[in-house]
Amino acid sequence: MTALDLVASTRQRRIGRRKTVITGALALLVAGFALTLMLGQSFVPPGTVLRVLAGQDVPGASFTVGQLRLPRAVLAVLAGLSFGLGGAAFQIMLRNPLASPDIIGISRGAGAAAVFAIVVMGLDGPVVSVFAVVAGLGVAMLIYGLSFKGGVAGTRLILIGIGVSAMLDSFIAYTLSRAPSWDLQEAMRWLGGSVNGAQLSQALPLLVSLAVFGGLLLSRARDLEALRLGDDTAAALGTDVPLTRLLVVVAAVGLIAVATAITGPVAFVAFLSGPIASRVLGPNGSVLVPSALVGALLVLGGDYVGQFLLPTRFPVGVVTGALGAPYLIYLIVRVNRAGGSL
Repeated sequence: MTALDLVASTRQRRIGRRKTVITGALALLVAGFALTLMLGQSFVPPGTVLRVLAGQDVPGASFTVGQLRLPRAVLAVLAGLSFGLGGAAFQIMLRNPLASPDIIGISRGAGAAAVFAIVVMGLDGPVVSVFAVVAGLGVAMLIYGLSFKGGVAGTRLILIGIGVSAMLDSFIAYTLSRAPSWDLQEAMRWLGGSVNGAQLSQALPLLVSLAVFGGLLLSRARDLEALRLGDDTAAALGTDVPLTRLLVVVAAVGLIAVATAITGPVAFVAFLSGPIASRVLGPNGSVLVPSALVGALLVLGGDYVGQFLLPTRFPVGVVTGALGAPYLIYLIVRVNRAGGSL
């Protein structure tokens, strides 16, 4: 076998593994989506679920499946896709698994704006979501600007982001301490990250966000992979590094901010999706699509676990937070033992 044949064979194996991973993740997502529509406090047969999805009026099932389970599952999947895709884009661009919107304060910016809108301004509904989106974008631009010094270093951006996140946490705590009980309950429900009370109408902003921002990120997948090799190497390969970074930041923050505005900051989904996808996929191409699918599986599965598999019902953000916090500690300890830097 010649060297050229070996390269071609290796490439085919990588493409085959990538297709297998994506197909498997899609199959798991479809199966999980179907199970969440059928299983709950009561069992709805598959045939009845299909009749409801086809628009037929089935007594009992039309409400259980069509009004309760279906909107919840749809929002969980769309939000998970957004969190997974946006988080992986940040981690790839900055070549650091800690460079997640959960860690560097972007999600906290959206959360602080929502709390302010609910508690101080007395707002609710879509207006709160608009506040969250604008604030998420604003905090991202602030962190990006403060960390820019002849370019953006991943470590500098992460440390500045952690500092901004700490300040936003203090602002949230202060605002909540002065909140009336009815506003406090609404704010805490939103901060926990939840798809409770989901409505299908809320899916439209997520779909538009995925189409616009997600499409932009996927169109820059090659440039993002080049950035893994370092800015100088990426530039030598023909990548416009400053433009790529700007577009990736805007698109990733847009995805995260819109998803956070709809479901609240579902903890650690953006942080976990990329590393899980990388472990499963290996060095077999871009992890953007696999990360999005992993994010959807995490939110959909976490919501079901929080509803039915624990002694008390918990919002999905509590379940994903319980998964993500130990991994964050493990990651920091591993880097420290290896003698590396964050």
